[in-house]
Amino acid sequence: MSSTTVKGAQEAHEAIRPTKVWREPSLIKPYLNAVQFKLYELIWKRMVASQMAVALFDNTIVDIEAKRPRSRTKYLFRTSTSVATFPGFMTLYAEGKDEGEEERKKSSPLPHLEKGDGLELLELFPEQRFTQPPPRFTEATLVKTLEQWGIGRPSTYAPTLSTIQDREYVTKTKGRFQPTELGCVVNDLLVKHFSDIVDIRFTARMEGELDEIANENRDWVGVVRDFYTPFEKSLQD
Repeated sequence: MSSTTVKGAQEAHEAIRPTKVWREPSLIKPYLNAVQFKLYELIWKRMVASQMAVALFDNTIVDIEAKRPRSRTKYLFRTSTSVATFPGFMTLYAEGKDEGEEERKKSSPLPHLEKGDGLELLELFPEQRFTQPPPRFTEATLVKTLEQWGIGRPSTYAPTLSTIQDREYVTKTKGRFQPTELGCVVNDLLVKHFSDIVDIRFTARMEGELDEIANENRDWVGVVRDFYTPFEKSLQD
């Protein structure tokens, strides 16, 4: 089915899936009530779809340059369309979409266009939208990110969460971490003077090297030398 690809990550819990794939929903429908059947059908379809081929789409992005007559100011507009060329797993199962996304999917496909074509404005609908920043970390999402990058171990996650709060680098508001002024200052100083060390890839790499030392696949002297030599220079600078 699938395998763990992140170093240091724990194996996932067993999925909820049919014990016999050949038991199609229609075969056991006479033995289930309406709610049970809908639940089994959902689980069966999702499980089977996870083993099917990916869906393929022909995605087109068009950039349109516009300007007012006798004006040097130019405006760039962008539109896109996505047409399914091979349904793949979506033949059996597709995630639900919100109304706005469904409406966009049902919009008319783009006409054939060539680079340099002149377009005529038929109608203009002003609409204001606001982008949403990425959500701030919760304890769960922060731990998940650390796992994805291969940083730390399950035994170190709780102390890490406690430390950043005890040192007042972050506060927790409605279950989400928010950096404090102190946390921002400390982060800026570390990035300025120790950019290599605070790089998330550096920490992940060191985790791997420590594992190799523990497994006697690497000499600790070389690892310490490779770390301490540039670190000592950074301290002196």
